[in-house]
Amino acid sequence: MATSIKKVVGASLIGTTIEWYDFFLYGSAAALVFNKLFFPEADPLTGTLLAFLTYAVGFVARPLGGLVFGHFGDRVGRKTLLVVSLLMMGAATFLIGCLPTYVSVGAAAPLLLTTLRLVQGFALGGEWGGAVLIVSEHGDAERRGFWASWPQAGAPGGNLLATGVLAILAATQSDAAFLSWGWRVPFLLSGVLVLIGLWIRLSITESPVFQQAEPEPTAPIVGVLRHHWRDVLIAIGARLAENISFYLLTVFVITYAKTTGLANSTVLNAVLIASAIHFVTIPMWGALSDRLGRRPIYLAGAAGIGVWIFAFFPLVDTGNFLAITLAVTVGLLFHGMMYGPQAAFFSELFGTRMRYTGVSIGAQLSAIVAGALAPIIAVALLKDFGSSLPISVYLGAAAVLTLVAVFAARETQGRDLAEKVRA
Repeated sequence: MATSIKKVVGASLIGTTIEWYDFFLYGSAAALVFNKLFFPEADPLTGTLLAFLTYAVGFVARPLGGLVFGHFGDRVGRKTLLVVSLLMMGAATFLIGCLPTYVSVGAAAPLLLTTLRLVQGFALGGEWGGAVLIVSEHGDAERRGFWASWPQAGAPGGNLLATGVLAILAATQSDAAFLSWGWRVPFLLSGVLVLIGLWIRLSITESPVFQQAEPEPTAPIVGVLRHHWRDVLIAIGARLAENISFYLLTVFVITYAKTTGLANSTVLNAVLIASAIHFVTIPMWGALSDRLGRRPIYLAGAAGIGVWIFAFFPLVDTGNFLAITLAVTVGLLFHGMMYGPQAAFFSELFGTRMRYTGVSIGAQLSAIVAGALAPIIAVALLKDFGSSLPISVYLGAAAVLTLVAVFAARETQGRDLAEKVRA
């Protein structure tokens, strides 16, 4: 018996939220404590840059995870691979909470940290495609944008959860206690969350569209490169502004605020509020794409963030909590206009038995040049120029590339996913 669409959405949302919690927790910790605990020999900004380099390693592993999970997801099914990715991510995050620091074991500490970050990236590279596809392929074409946007809400949901836990710890502990042991608590908590997510994911059925599709005669990656290379390029370009903006707005902003002398709790609380609004509004953008099309909503978000970033940093510079909250919230609203329709948009580009591979490769290759490098480039620009303006120009240029990519795409709204598409 097929699982109801609401149950599938719930299972995907909860599982995706947990996986993004694990992934974002690392990014927040890199900005707050990893520079001191794992790279204590460097000056503060260089230490942060090194911490973000280990953060970026997770993105480098994501295309490999997307390729491996995509291959088996197109061959075996979506559900099994989603369970495996959740277990891998949870185990890696829990073990980060158990790691010895540089003071205890020297250079082995950052090496172990980097290894576990690689596992996180590999798991997340396989998670995203499976989560959005199992919802897209269960739902109907008329409301696919709405249903498929819910797993997307797992990203701000996970960020909300990670930032919320860190904000509570920062507010209830001294800096010394947080640096000593408090930072470990959110990582160890991941073990409990994964057990909950696993129980829920095991309760849903496989995608009916996948079960009914005939297997491809060649490996999925061969089919993607032969028939959908243009769609992969479109997905890469479409993700540039979306991916870069998200990590600047939610991860780099913590480091940037510290350079202006703001307390950690101030910016964490601002991100917390903005992420809550982001979580609620993503499905709204997905639903709107069911009415107006994927491309118009996506284009509006790319143009909006390209302009807003020039107001974002001056608002953060004020040091005013309301101004910072406004800056992050509006930025994430523009991000949601891209991220909400994205799951349905990318799913509709590819044929069923190469869809997991195509979606994963396109999305995760872009993550290397976008999300992985965004905090590193931003920190380097800040260090070299002492100004936020080059960072704004950087995102503005990415927004232009995203506009070009989405303009080049065909409108996919309402496509029958059982149809065998050829580019």
